[in-house]
Amino acid sequence: MADLPNAIFLMGPTASGKTDLAIALCQALPCDIISVDSALIYRGMDVGTAKPSAAELAQAPHRLIDILDPAMSYSAADFCRDALREMDEIAARGRIPLLVGGTMLYFKALLEGLSPLPPADPAIRAQIEAEAASLGWQALHDELVRIDPVAGARIHPNDPQRLSRALEVYRISGKTLTELTQVQGEGLPYRVHQFAIAPTDRAVLHQRIEQRFDLMLQNGFEQEVRTLFERGDLTPDLPSIRCVGYRQMWDYLAGEVGYDEMRYRGIVATRQLAKRQMTWLRGWSDLTWLESGESGNLARVVARAGAA
Repeated sequence: MADLPNAIFLMGPTASGKTDLAIALCQALPCDIISVDSALIYRGMDVGTAKPSAAELAQAPHRLIDILDPAMSYSAADFCRDALREMDEIAARGRIPLLVGGTMLYFKALLEGLSPLPPADPAIRAQIEAEAASLGWQALHDELVRIDPVAGARIHPNDPQRLSRALEVYRISGKTLTELTQVQGEGLPYRVHQFAIAPTDRAVLHQRIEQRFDLMLQNGFEQEVRTLFERGDLTPDLPSIRCVGYRQMWDYLAGEVGYDEMRYRGIVATRQLAKRQMTWLRGWSDLTWLESGESGNLARVVARAGAA
């Protein structure tokens, strides 16, 4: 481990203060930031994702933001490929990759390696879609239960995306999704120092989330989503539009909910996201916790990661 290059993970729920601490770290250590966020990758989605401002980006550039149009999808495998490329380039210059964000699946995939799942096959996927149209998704779920009882118990018959993928994996590889996901990929070839930042009091985090959502509304979030809405090529089923806040604003623009209901649902969805992020982090090993807003956070990270 001592021979491996250093890397820093800075994780935490939404609105916990990750960006401010990351920028401060770049002033204290020779760090370059890599964003670990499944929403910040999209161009034209700035206000609702709390994307770092132009001034913040000038002070501490972030890699892997604004890399994709909202019409496109991006997987954990895509992230691992891109993040490893950026990490290697940063480390080759004698600097420290600082990975910052709240998409825990990306962190986990990078740290542990991805299971060797086959890539999508459009022909087989089309075949499964045709069978679903003819026989119904329940019949395909029954098939999944027969070949992969574990995945069948976990995947609901009304979840066609995951159900289709589980069947696709089996038809391509001859192995079940459960079999393949038990095989770990290669681990990360870095000495990783892992930190999580969050308020100890959940009520404080909820307050920060509500304040930030209202600030987004004041700063043009509605117009940002309206621009996406009016493009005509985006749908609410896309990963970009499913991002918290965006789906709720989209429903408002479509006339499905009123403004106050949109605001309420957006805040609730963000709180639910934060809860899922905290659940991931509570089960994380080898993690140093930091309290949001504490003046000593920077010194603690520097002491642990900078002296390595």
